[in-house]
Amino acid sequence: MTNELAPFAVWTFASECPIPDDVAGMLVDGEKAVCAYKTIRDAAIFTNKRLIVRDAQGLKGKKVEIYTLPYSSIVMYSTENAGKLLDLNAEVELWTKAGHIKINLNRGIDIRKLDHLLASAILK
Repeated sequence: MTNELAPFAVWTFASECPIPDDVAGMLVDGEKAVCAYKTIRDAAIFTNKRLIVRDAQGLKGKKVEIYTLPYSSIVMYSTENAGKLLDLNAEVELWTKAGHIKINLNRGIDIRKLDHLLASAILK
């Protein structure tokens, strides 16, 4: 019998965006922001060490929850699309030491760029 973990987090990346200016204050020595994606209410930033997802909450978005996923905690990942480079239904799934994360990618996001970024960070 297969026991599949239910995702504990589901994020949607809408489009690639400039790296937010205030991210520099969250980075540690030797860490560099590589790229960023607009989420529904904030941004997800890939660095050379981790994924940072900022989630603005509340009506005015003043409360911000920050998720940090070190690449070292990812034990497996998968990417899926319908065979087109820029697919409407592309997704990335991450299996981590803490659980399962699903990332939905809107049309226009290069899934192979994310594939390369994750492989480069995890398999270093």
